[in-house]
Amino acid sequence: MKRPLPAQPRHIGILRLSALGDVCNLVPTVRALQRQWPDARITWIIGKGEHSLLAGLSGVEFVVYDKASGVAGMRALWRELTDTRFDVLLHMQQALRASLLGLGLKAGVRVGYDKARAKDAQHWFTHRQLPPHPRAHVVDSFMDFARLLGVEDTRLEWQLSVPDAAYEEARQLSAGRRYLMVSPCSSVRVRNFRNWSAEGFAAVIEHAWQQYGLVTLLTGSGTAKEREMCERITALVPDREALVDGVGQLSLKGLLALIDEAQAVIAPDSGPVHMANALGTPVIGLYATSNLQRTGPYDWRHLAVDRYPQAVARFLHKDIEALGWGERVRHPDAMSLIAADDVIERLDTLLTEPRDET
Repeated sequence: MKRPLPAQPRHIGILRLSALGDVCNLVPTVRALQRQWPDARITWIIGKGEHSLLAGLSGVEFVVYDKASGVAGMRALWRELTDTRFDVLLHMQQALRASLLGLGLKAGVRVGYDKARAKDAQHWFTHRQLPPHPRAHVVDSFMDFARLLGVEDTRLEWQLSVPDAAYEEARQLSAGRRYLMVSPCSSVRVRNFRNWSAEGFAAVIEHAWQQYGLVTLLTGSGTAKEREMCERITALVPDREALVDGVGQLSLKGLLALIDEAQAVIAPDSGPVHMANALGTPVIGLYATSNLQRTGPYDWRHLAVDRYPQAVARFLHKDIEALGWGERVRHPDAMSLIAADDVIERLDTLLTEPRDET
């Protein structure tokens, strides 16, 4: 027999460690739970870097797990929560490490994904599974947890915490200029070919400067690959006043503040597109290796340059309707299907057409 779900949960646990974009996409579910049960305690077990992005989220207690700490870190977290029992634990991380971490947590009922969406046999570690929801966006998949608990008001709200110090940090870089923010690199993963070309970014940056007087602020975490990409872009832009190198110069809160005050953001499938979406900043996502309808910036998918269907046909030789919903195109040439003119056209549309402020 299935374990019953609590009708009036007093303490809700959330287990989602990573990644930056995903934790941003989960926040509307937290807000929906808070609207339904304003007196409920919510504890979110989260990764170290992800916590630095979301710290200060109203009404949420965070318990931080550093993935680099391994099993020793798990045991420390279990000791920290030894006297804590959740009425319901929402197991929202589809990874074996998270499932093992969850084994040491006390909960009346553990809720996870349905078998079709679960990875690493997550459904073996939970008492209840979500109803199937084929072809769901990540935002909607997270909200399915709230729906299962009986939440009906599922409108999307974020209200991220961005302190004044973060805006001061960002303004040191922007220096009062109107700007476009470009984050050219996604995270480094094996056979991850999400990044666009330096030549393409340089053409867009030059266009933004010549046509609109927009300075471009380049951002990134400062890894060697990101530094190399930034240097290549800079070398290709003829007007040195057109861009500012901010790679490795901002905290995650500072990055949020920079995104919040940008005219627009341009980036491949990566954390910044979802940060921009959470803050209501227009974002042009660049998609060819991953499915825009699953992982694109939720409210700005109409503005993205989407070449995923063409990439599926060319490199996988499959019909997109027969493809697995989360399947990626792991080919180094996939992003070359995006032309600079494609992105410039989206930027022109964004900057010249009236925006609906309602």
